[in-house]
Amino acid sequence: MTTLLYLVRHGETDWNAQRRIQGSTDIPLNDTGRRQAAEAAELLARRSFDAVVASPLSRAAETGAIIADRLGLDTPAEYPGLAERSYGEAEGLTDDEVAERYPHDDIPGRESRSALLARVTETLGEVAVRYDGGVVVVATHGAVIRSVVNASAPGTVERRGTPIRNGSVHSFRWDPERFHAELVRFDDPIDVVSDETGGAPFAAQNPLERRD
Repeated sequence: MTTLLYLVRHGETDWNAQRRIQGSTDIPLNDTGRRQAAEAAELLARRSFDAVVASPLSRAAETGAIIADRLGLDTPAEYPGLAERSYGEAEGLTDDEVAERYPHDDIPGRESRSALLARVTETLGEVAVRYDGGVVVVATHGAVIRSVVNASAPGTVERRGTPIRNGSVHSFRWDPERFHAELVRFDDPIDVVSDETGGAPFAAQNPLERRD
């Protein structure tokens, strides 16, 4: 049976607001981020869901918990494979600082795009099997969503100006035969409102994603 996955980018953190690279660093939501998560939850409440799962990083886990509470669902199960891409020694830096320290874009410890996509795809497959035929909210991160969108519909993110904003929702249909998440709608909400829940788009907060 078909499983539908609604990938939600977590709400804002102080590092998002400061345009610092977060990656695997565990930075919590700020008050704006909690409001964005609540706004996403209200949008999602227009539809029926079976479960919420989340990255274990606190900004995504709390976003998932806020959504699950609004939807009347259990506390989200956490999947390490849904964590944000690791940016190695660039984490905590601004784009200007990264450009100054690593002018050739050779950042030690940065996770490759292929490695990110492999672990995320494997994890989404696990979620799809666990909730076979269900409809699941996945609280995760900007680079994670970008990787899945690019694999499913190359060029979509670039054509749309990379509006992966905090609190935005993107829907996918899991294809078990191809072991692949098939894009249903970018910025689903349940409608265009999804793109308005956050502040700056992901690419503005993390310009590294445009470069490597």
